[in-house]
Amino acid sequence: MSLLLRQGRVIDPANGIDAVQDVLIDGGTIERVGASLAAPAGARVIDATGKIVCPGFIDIHVHLREPGYEYKETVATGTRAAAAGGFTAVCCMANTNPVNDTRSITDYILAKAGSEGVVRVHPIGAVTRGLRGEELAELAELAEAGCVAFSDDGRSVMNAALYRRAMEYTLPFGMPVISHAEDANLSRDASMHEGVVSTELGLIGAPAAAEDVMVARDILLAELTGAHVHIAHLSTAGAVRLVRDAKARGVHVTAEVTPHHLVLTEDAVRTYDPNTKMNPPLRTKRDGEALLEALADGTIDCIATDHAPHALAEKEGEFDHAAFGVIGLETAVAVLLDRLVRPGLLPLPTLVARLSADPARLLGLRSGSLAPGARADVTILDPALPLTLDPARFHSKSRNTPFGGWTCTGGPWMTIVDGTVVSP
Repeated sequence: MSLLLRQGRVIDPANGIDAVQDVLIDGGTIERVGASLAAPAGARVIDATGKIVCPGFIDIHVHLREPGYEYKETVATGTRAAAAGGFTAVCCMANTNPVNDTRSITDYILAKAGSEGVVRVHPIGAVTRGLRGEELAELAELAEAGCVAFSDDGRSVMNAALYRRAMEYTLPFGMPVISHAEDANLSRDASMHEGVVSTELGLIGAPAAAEDVMVARDILLAELTGAHVHIAHLSTAGAVRLVRDAKARGVHVTAEVTPHHLVLTEDAVRTYDPNTKMNPPLRTKRDGEALLEALADGTIDCIATDHAPHALAEKEGEFDHAAFGVIGLETAVAVLLDRLVRPGLLPLPTLVARLSADPARLLGLRSGSLAPGARADVTILDPALPLTLDPARFHSKSRNTPFGGWTCTGGPWMTIVDGTVVSP
């Protein structure tokens, strides 16, 4: 069936479009983008007046938890959360149980996505067997099975020689190694950022250097090997500086930032709310300003949620014993529109680019564009939509968000995957 999106503000950074236009979808592809398009016979017409029509948003850092931790999240619930949050594709990390370090687990995830998922799912394979950091996983097998990148996210590969070999091994595939940049020795037993606030609260903190040291190492290894290294959840001003300098030297390094590191600081931890506990931890105001500047100027390539669901029991109790991580699929777009775009801190076209064209380019995905012939994956935003972020109404199985109760103006209005409306 044909679908005509009429009179929306089309923002398509991949093709340099920012204008009020119509978008015609035929089947699973974009047919045309232009002014006053005629609706084919039998087409469904959606009035997008006052709305923002964008290429489908892509979250390249999500934990779907399946297989093994279905009590936290599943492919079915996670992809429904993604659709509700305006995402048409997600890339899921390998720290499942069993770990996604063999073809059989990748096949399982893709089969689940095909039968139960409502958005596209791109698996990310492990760098090392069992995420133990001791020997390489079957990287060629994982690439052949459909993985789009490799990462031991959740753990840092501390063995530099092994990480070098992993980078060299990926060169024929042209796929990135995604770095969880954390020196485990510097951050041992930490539950928040090391600084004045951690001292006042009596909590062990991880210094910014725990991230900076590993970002520097991984950039040097990428420079040595010529491989593509992608730095996950960048959180410090020092790491931003290292990435910016490396890009200027021509090193193939890219980076992402999370919404929570853009809009929250270590001061949020003063409530001892375990939903403000994540890894890397919330940093200082200066770090947040450096991250926002880097996102705007392209030093940071994309926004990723690091959606990390946990059961309520894992987030209860004392702060320093609670699990690390927060969910983000259903809050990211609304929070970013309200706290960054509305105050003029980040231009709307830049936000759209960092959520669509840029992550697609980074991973070589056939998405992120509204060009004729492209996949009909579309995110439509309502910049005036009043929202209260209510975890009780989330599609995700988990509720661990620091944004519960926030009121926002602007959010996802409709999500279309392969020409089919999947949300609302």
